[in-house]
Amino acid sequence: MARAARLGGRASKLSLVQAELAAEALRAVGIETEFVPVSTQGDRDQTSSLRTIGGQGVFVRAVESALLDGEIDVAVHSAKDVPPTIAEGTVLAAYLPRGDVRDALVSRDQVGLLDLPHGAKVGTGSRRRASQLLRLRSDLQVLDIRGNVDTRLRKVERGEYHAVVVAAAGLQRLGRAPSELLPIDLIMPSPGQGALVIQCRSEDADRVAAANHEASAQAVRAERAMLRALGAGCSLPLAALGGMRGGEVLLAGRLLSADGSERIEVQRSASDPEVVGAEVAEALLERGGRRLMEEDTGP
Repeated sequence: MARAARLGGRASKLSLVQAELAAEALRAVGIETEFVPVSTQGDRDQTSSLRTIGGQGVFVRAVESALLDGEIDVAVHSAKDVPPTIAEGTVLAAYLPRGDVRDALVSRDQVGLLDLPHGAKVGTGSRRRASQLLRLRSDLQVLDIRGNVDTRLRKVERGEYHAVVVAAAGLQRLGRAPSELLPIDLIMPSPGQGALVIQCRSEDADRVAAANHEASAQAVRAERAMLRALGAGCSLPLAALGGMRGGEVLLAGRLLSADGSERIEVQRSASDPEVVGAEVAEALLERGGRRLMEEDTGP
């Protein structure tokens, strides 16, 4: 990558902000970039449920193809969108310093979750968010929603929904304010939420890895290891949050029934993120997660 590296990413407003953050991180380690927008199926199809068109991975596959085909040299993703297994010949080489991991509620009347009216319509494309919302407020109408952050906020303004729940980090990167930041103990985030990751071809990994933020990387690697060990995609009501303490990786994992009536939570620590991820996954399965996953018939 002697010339300016071609940095690929989606063309949405949020993706452009994230691409600039990646460009700054790479520039700091001597890699200049030029941005190349990549259109994904998830961007083109703004109406179908994510679960019917391939889950969050639908935002990554086209970018990975461009990487493997030599159309781009590096790619930036929201880590929560990256499937548990990535394309052979590529590496998640550098995680940027993690942003806010929480979910954010944006409501029409600027009220918090507990103050939404009975039976309020709340939009989210995530079963993880839906199940945890229903556990807190079983009266809510939790409805599927598509579109980028600005599109979702406009739907609230037009009265199509009383509120939407989105990732706080994305909202903050766009300079938008939430009505409420939802506490982690109530709404645990998706694996990788709040983190940006740079993917490259394997032969470029050492150079790109100079931009890696190790604490963020260790935490997200543990969360992704849990996801891989469960064999679960992001469509399942599954949450995780990792962190570092005294040289060890701490990981909390949570698995829920679709309606939120059942919740299993496990916490473990280990020096190796892959090990702690596998341990949390196994404990979740042993405590009833295997049954929940077998019973899950959601679309």
